[in-house]
Amino acid sequence: MKSKIIFIISFGISFHCSLKGQEKEILNFTAYLNEVKEKNLGYAAQKYNISMAEASILTAGIFPDPQLEMETSDNGVSKKMGYTIGTSLSWTLELGNKRKARIESAKNHAEYSKLQLQDFLRNLIADASLGYIEALKAKALVEVQKDSYLSMQQLAKSDSIRYKLGAITLVASRQSRLEASSLLNDLYMTESSSKQALSSLSIFMGTVAEEHDIKGDLHAFNREFNPEDLILEAVTTRADLLASKQNINTAASLVKLEKANRVIDLGLSLGAEHHTWATNEIAPSPAVNAVKIGASIPLKFSNRRNADLKIAEMGRMQAETEYKQIENSILAEVRQAYQQYQATQKQLKQFDHGMLSEAKNILDGISYSYRRGESSILEVLNAQRTYNDIRQRYIETLADNATALIELERKTGLWDIDF
Repeated sequence: MKSKIIFIISFGISFHCSLKGQEKEILNFTAYLNEVKEKNLGYAAQKYNISMAEASILTAGIFPDPQLEMETSDNGVSKKMGYTIGTSLSWTLELGNKRKARIESAKNHAEYSKLQLQDFLRNLIADASLGYIEALKAKALVEVQKDSYLSMQQLAKSDSIRYKLGAITLVASRQSRLEASSLLNDLYMTESSSKQALSSLSIFMGTVAEEHDIKGDLHAFNREFNPEDLILEAVTTRADLLASKQNINTAASLVKLEKANRVIDLGLSLGAEHHTWATNEIAPSPAVNAVKIGASIPLKFSNRRNADLKIAEMGRMQAETEYKQIENSILAEVRQAYQQYQATQKQLKQFDHGMLSEAKNILDGISYSYRRGESSILEVLNAQRTYNDIRQRYIETLADNATALIELERKTGLWDIDF
């Protein structure tokens, strides 16, 4: 007997430990965003653009490589005029500040790449946050559906007993049981949607999201904003607008570079030759050494065709036009996002003014009347469905409000969301 008790206790402890080991680690919103920043593969790939742009600065500062030439010749085949052995070193002297223009252009491009990375991160954080909100909404809908099913299941059990006692008809008992089965099917579908929403977070995290559980309060997305302040913030801090402005500088530096490339370069050379003895009987000569210094000037007839310079200037004008277009788009986006956020705030106030409590009171009242035989099962089911529908719409409105706030902050370029 004692051994059986010990076995039961040991089994209970091990079973409890196994259940505890199956508990998922809670992943809150802040930890989730940190995972996104550290492990998102798309963001990691974009970072290589910065490294490549910084490497291009070093490449732009490289001077032209010198050229070493060596040659030999026979001054007179079969005439014993001797041989000539020579070597020379040539180098291109760049004029017109080409190297400086290349470095400036590369630096501007590197700065543009950094701002593009910031803009990529801005959108990544917003998209990842929307995914988290969707997962929270799906989780909350599961709880609503589960409460509805359990409530109807309890009613079905009660009706089964009441039918046996002759208090209600068989049809009423079957109706409540059928409704409970229907709600169970809805629960299965809601749970599936919740798992899919959680699984989609893996795309942002770069790890398996199903190993975690999430938590958060959808009621925490309430802010007060001044639309004019939001517009000022957007045109000051939006990374894509700053990148577009930097693109103008990059295009202007390309114009300078093209102008510098039109300046001719000077070729310099320095060489030495050795002429061996000439033993020809008619014109013998001693061995001699010679030093050569030379310069070459290219004849750039191609400068008469300035297509590359015109393309660079049109690129600068295009960048300026794109900047104005992005600025105008930002103004419209911020206003639209603010209006959407205001609309969801008004919808939430309708629920806060008693819609949920009123629906719950109606359900409780009809259920009480039904137990006393004063109401029909159809009235109970209708009240239950109305209450479920209002709860679901409330959760969806909370999620829409959170989504609207995230989009507003995305469009504005600021980020202070934490819950």
